[in-house]
Amino acid sequence: MAGVSTPSLERVPSPDPTAVPAATRAAPARRLPRGHLVALLVFGAIVAVSWWRPLWPAEQALHHSLTVLAVAGLLWAQWRLRLPLSSFVLVLAFLTLHTVAARWIYSYVPYEQWWHALTGAAPSGGRNHFDRLVHFGYGLLLAPVLARAWRERGAGRGRAWLQAVQVIVSTGALYELFEWGIALGLAPDAAEAYNGQQGDPWDAHKDMALAVLGAAFGATVAALRPPPRT
Repeated sequence: MAGVSTPSLERVPSPDPTAVPAATRAAPARRLPRGHLVALLVFGAIVAVSWWRPLWPAEQALHHSLTVLAVAGLLWAQWRLRLPLSSFVLVLAFLTLHTVAARWIYSYVPYEQWWHALTGAAPSGGRNHFDRLVHFGYGLLLAPVLARAWRERGAGRGRAWLQAVQVIVSTGALYELFEWGIALGLAPDAAEAYNGQQGDPWDAHKDMALAVLGAAFGATVAALRPPPRT
């Protein structure tokens, strides 16, 4: 056996139990973190409750067609970008506003009655402004998510702010064009039930203005925060 050499054990590096293969490190996490999953389940419960004895089921379902698309987009963004819990919750907060509005097809959300029940103050009457709140919330809640995502990818404060506001402006304008298509394609009563203009010829302009105002404020708050982790 003198001609047989045995390999030296000193040349074989011992495996590092903490080492993670490069392919595993690079692969995005496909499973929702626990906090994100809890937030999504809470939102799902709110949507389910909103369907208890629906008042206008067809119109509510039409509104929630956008909710389905939005949740799918959120999950795609989470898979691709690994959104922090705060950003994930901000998106769901906006969708919760939309869910409440969809229950009463925007034009009939009884917020004045809720206020009267809480404070005893008499409702003021007039136009229902809950749709204005939702458009303002669209900019206020989503612009910080966009600004943070761009800052995490190396954009400066100014560029992240501008791009976040631009996205809100462009998508808000596209939605108003979508509502215009609804008005052209559906019967007048059905179009009014969905769009909720309530006789205001400047409804689209006011909605976009409020979305831009909310986006400017939300993106400013996000841009002024310290740079996110790298």
